[in-house]
Amino acid sequence: MAAAAAGPGPGSGTGDSPEGPEAEAPERRRKAHGMLKIYYGLSEGESAGRPAGSDPLDPTDLNGAHFDPEVYLDKLRRECPLAQLMDSETDMVRQIRALDSDMQTLVYENYNKFISATDTIRKMKNDFRKMEDEMDRLATNMAVITDFSARISATLQDRHERITKLAGVHALLRKLQFLFELPSCLTKCYQHLPSFRAIQDDCQVITARLAQQLRQRFREGGSGAPEQAECVELLLALGEPAEELCDEFLANARGRLEAELRSLEAELGPSPPAPDVLEFTDHGGSGFVGGLCQVASAYQELFAAQGAAGAEKLTAFAQELGGRYFALVERRLAQEQGSGDNSLLVRALDRFHRRLRAPGALLAAAGLAEAATEIVERVARERLGHHLQGLRAAFLGCLTDVRQALAAPRLAGKEGPGLAELLANVASSILSHIKASLAAVHLFTAKEVSFSNKPYFRGEFCSQGVREGLIVGFIRSMCQTAQSFCDSPGEKGGATPPALLLLLSRLCLDYETATISYILTLTDEQFLVQDQSPVTPVSTLCAEARETARRLLTHYVKVQGLVISQMLRKSVETRDWLSTLEPRNVRAVMKRVVEDTTAIDVQVGLLYEEGVRKAQSSDSSKRTFSVYSSSRQQGRYAPSYTPSAPMDTNLLSNIQKLFSERIDVFSPVEFNKVSVLTGIIKISLKTLLECVRLRTFGRFGLQQVQVDCHFLQLYLWRFVADEELVHLLLDEVVASAALRCPDPVPMEPSVVEVICERG
Repeated sequence: MAAAAAGPGPGSGTGDSPEGPEAEAPERRRKAHGMLKIYYGLSEGESAGRPAGSDPLDPTDLNGAHFDPEVYLDKLRRECPLAQLMDSETDMVRQIRALDSDMQTLVYENYNKFISATDTIRKMKNDFRKMEDEMDRLATNMAVITDFSARISATLQDRHERITKLAGVHALLRKLQFLFELPSCLTKCYQHLPSFRAIQDDCQVITARLAQQLRQRFREGGSGAPEQAECVELLLALGEPAEELCDEFLANARGRLEAELRSLEAELGPSPPAPDVLEFTDHGGSGFVGGLCQVASAYQELFAAQGAAGAEKLTAFAQELGGRYFALVERRLAQEQGSGDNSLLVRALDRFHRRLRAPGALLAAAGLAEAATEIVERVARERLGHHLQGLRAAFLGCLTDVRQALAAPRLAGKEGPGLAELLANVASSILSHIKASLAAVHLFTAKEVSFSNKPYFRGEFCSQGVREGLIVGFIRSMCQTAQSFCDSPGEKGGATPPALLLLLSRLCLDYETATISYILTLTDEQFLVQDQSPVTPVSTLCAEARETARRLLTHYVKVQGLVISQMLRKSVETRDWLSTLEPRNVRAVMKRVVEDTTAIDVQVGLLYEEGVRKAQSSDSSKRTFSVYSSSRQQGRYAPSYTPSAPMDTNLLSNIQKLFSERIDVFSPVEFNKVSVLTGIIKISLKTLLECVRLRTFGRFGLQQVQVDCHFLQLYLWRFVADEELVHLLLDEVVASAALRCPDPVPMEPSVVEVICERG
């Protein structure tokens, strides 16, 4: 029956445990009974229907926790008759049914509660997930709020302390306000009383005495601007006239500021060494400028009620003393114009400009800041001029070094440095000086300098000052200096070594091809030219440099041609051609001409390329003037063109010139060695031709000219662009000599060749 009482009912397994058949175990049933007793509020030792005095440990107690069915049945069989057993069975069946009904009802109720609880738990899970997300967001927001709160607290800490102090001061002032209002209240309420009138008279006497003492202290002027301002403030409070105090305040301030100016002027005196410019500007900024700021600030605070009249007095005061201070500063800055380092000067100008910001803002009408900016701009322009002069001096120094290097070997009898090496040294030295000058003036536009953001330093200084004034100006000055060596003989160019002319021409040509473009690009990159003012194009400068190089090279050709021409002219003019002996060798002057031409060829080849020559004939070195013994000789030297038709030889020569190619002696010179040597040889041979035309030759004189010309032809043809040029000019020389010879009998070509080979 106990098993029946614990048997399954509708929904019994569902409500108690999800384990199914295992729920029938006694231990599980006891746990279920225990939970039910807890639910219905029964204690562990009580049960429904159990007598109060029964033993809770009795195994036969049907409602006890230690009920044992076997012991209970055994007891009933032993103690109860059959009728009682039947009644007990009936009663137990009834109780079992009642319990089953109660349990079924309980299970149904609990099942509904469990379903509701399950739904509630499911909803709670969803709600808790949302709540967890919201709590996470809340925690994040709280962390951010905490961080912001900490920052705000740290930021406002100082202000909080100041506000606290100000609040305390405000409370104190409110308490003191009564004391300040007390005299007026007493005067208003009790001034008719004699006793208070006596007190008022005594107060007026004390006030007058106090005003006198304050004025005496103010006029002595031994204290600084703050103390003077305090005295003026008290005097104004005592009813002293403001206009009079205004004039006295400025007079006292003038005395102190003039003392500062005298101190600065003493530093510029001739006897003591002047301090460096940075120390000077620091002294002036902390002394005079600082004092002027204090005076202006105190004046504006004290005499604000004076209006425009008071402001005009202060402006005139600041303009006068400021002008004297600026004059002293400019005197000291002028002493720095000879220095090559700009770093200390720029730092001094920066501090000078910074110091004048405050008085410039306080006294805008006085124009102190604008005047300071003008001084800085003027110094910057002067520094550009100084660096330009330095570049010019450096270029002239390089030319002097080149002259010494070219002259020293001749004096010592040694071989001097090569022209290529000298050219590289000059170009490198000039470029180094240009870069150093750019670096020096670039300090004026550094970002940390206070005046670098001014319009002048962002535009005009960069474009017109540095690019045009310094760089373009130096390049043009260099070209002009180089062109000055092309003056006519007897002036500056007469003493110029020809090698220097050649070197300068190559230097200007290198500037035209690469250096000018590099320097201007470097300048534009460093200074970021933003000014819209027109600047010199690179092509214009390159054209000027190329023209300078051309003029120098042309002058070099003229100078070298003149040197050789002088030798040839003297050799022709100093010889008696009518009574000369039969030639046996080449004259020494012709050998000297060939040697000098060869030396010039080597010299020019050090700096210029070879150039282009026309195709040369195979017999260039072997050609002689045999034509004068053949057809051309007969036409020129015979008394008649044909045996039966006499003809003037001058007429034949002139007719032949009409059909010969015209030779331009002073044709433009190209930038190559062949063109240079061609120009020199043309000038030399043309001079020889003109000298020959002024002389009269005997037979042997003509033959000597023939030998000399053949010797020149053997060696000079290889230096020119077209060998026919040499042949034509030498033909003209021999022909001119033959025309001026009474007995023109030329030497045999073979004999001429033997003499020239032997010579």
